Amino acid sequence: AIEDTKRDMQSHKIMDRLICGDVGYGKTEIALRAAFKAVQDGKQVAYLVPTTILAQQHYNTFVQRMKEFPVNIALLCRFVSSAQIKKTISDLKKGLVDIVIGTHRLLSKDVAFKDLGLLIIDEEQRFGVTHKEKIKNLRKNVDALTLTATPIPRTLHMSLVGIRDMTVLEEPPQDRVPIQTYVMEYNQEMVREAICRELARGGQVYYVYNRVRDIADMTLRIQNLVPEANVAFADGQMNKRQLEDIMYDFINGEIDVLVTTTIIETGLDISNANTIIIHDADRMGLSQLYQLRGRVGRSNRTAYAFLMYRKDKQLKEVAEKRLAAIREFTELGSGFKIAMRDLEIRGAGDLLGREQSGHMDLVGYDLYCKMLALAVKAEKGEIPEESYETVVDINVDAYIPDTYISDEFQKLDFYKKIAAIENEKDYEDISDELMDRFGELPKTVRNLLRIAELKAIAHAASIEEIKQRSREVRLTVRPDPTFDTAQLGRIIGSFAGMFTVHQSPKGAYFLYHGPAGTEEMT
Repeated sequence: AIEDTKRDMQSHKIMDRLICGDVGYGKTEIALRAAFKAVQDGKQVAYLVPTTILAQQHYNTFVQRMKEFPVNIALLCRFVSSAQIKKTISDLKKGLVDIVIGTHRLLSKDVAFKDLGLLIIDEEQRFGVTHKEKIKNLRKNVDALTLTATPIPRTLHMSLVGIRDMTVLEEPPQDRVPIQTYVMEYNQEMVREAICRELARGGQVYYVYNRVRDIADMTLRIQNLVPEANVAFADGQMNKRQLEDIMYDFINGEIDVLVTTTIIETGLDISNANTIIIHDADRMGLSQLYQLRGRVGRSNRTAYAFLMYRKDKQLKEVAEKRLAAIREFTELGSGFKIAMRDLEIRGAGDLLGREQSGHMDLVGYDLYCKMLALAVKAEKGEIPEESYETVVDINVDAYIPDTYISDEFQKLDFYKKIAAIENEKDYEDISDELMDRFGELPKTVRNLLRIAELKAIAHAASIEEIKQRSREVRLTVRPDPTFDTAQLGRIIGSFAGMFTVHQSPKGAYFLYHGPAGTEEMT
């Protein structure tokens, strides 16, 4: 990822790279090195983060790492006095500040740069469209590096279709263990048990309660639940000094349970906190849940995440899908998969409009992707291949029976996967997945998989249609096949009269004269 970023920065094109890596996978390290390279080339760097706590944390990291070098680093957020902010803004215009780390304050009209060379956006999913419009104006001729564990659907989609470059960090830090995740109805006894267990092993607990209005009452309830624990609360409406003191006490282990809003969502790195309980988890977004869960499990201890929703509450379908996804993807490095599932659940949004998620109801998602991919290729000057569909019409039963997969949504999902088979590896992967999840493959499902594989092979061999009529199978070849037609005679001869070649107005076709097979494909 570091090499990709440096190569982009050295090229003549303007960089627009998305670094997708899990929490604690070293995205900040890439940002640090990119920033240092830009400063060496005499450019200024703007590092945009969503929260003041994260801005302070990055500022400390940058100052610590670059103290041996003549690099001037400044901080722009509400933790800094107004006199200091004024001085930083003036120094930025004069070019005296090399790297500025800040929150949304960086996007204010009064902030101007002498020679901005690199813009780094951390936790991109936390910024709205209006902020992104301002960021766009900042970076018309500036290299941009976007860091996130779970990109929002539109960003991920733009990367997948090639509008933006993307690097995925896949190597976990040493000794890191997956977080045990439980999704359940709210249960007071379970909350008490989870807190007591964590305290018994000398750890600390986050309790995420996202309502500032009665967060103090919630803190009191938890204090009464676990009287032996030291419980405190933190929220974004506290003044700077109060918030700093509470965070400092929590980092130093003086607070056992921190009841907090989602301000802890990004960047906090406290390795002794290894249990998180999320209240009303069904009201949060997928990437938000994933980021919150990422606050724990930052050491070699097993961490626990409890996602709770109200008792007897009827969950909405989308909320249910989100909670199912967070429970499903617990292994290390799941951020990218979570983002892909979010893209499926919420849709890809508008590329040119203001929507960052949403489905293309009018043309359908797959067709939209195809149209977009073609448009991107045309813009890049690549000549898109002429597309055609290979049709396979064979006298065998090929479908997924209800007795094998009863859930309609799962069945549709697998039909879609089977239709996308392109080679033998895809075929084996889907066969293995079906066998793992639903048991031995019935004959009709084996047929369906074989037909999908045959279709892919035929498509690669320029065959437009495979049609069976009783004992004959007709293979129609495209007028401009990709294979060497001179070899055809030799290949047909080796099948000892089983094939004959014919000509029709549409083009050449083969007839296969073999035994009639109607039960199962071989």
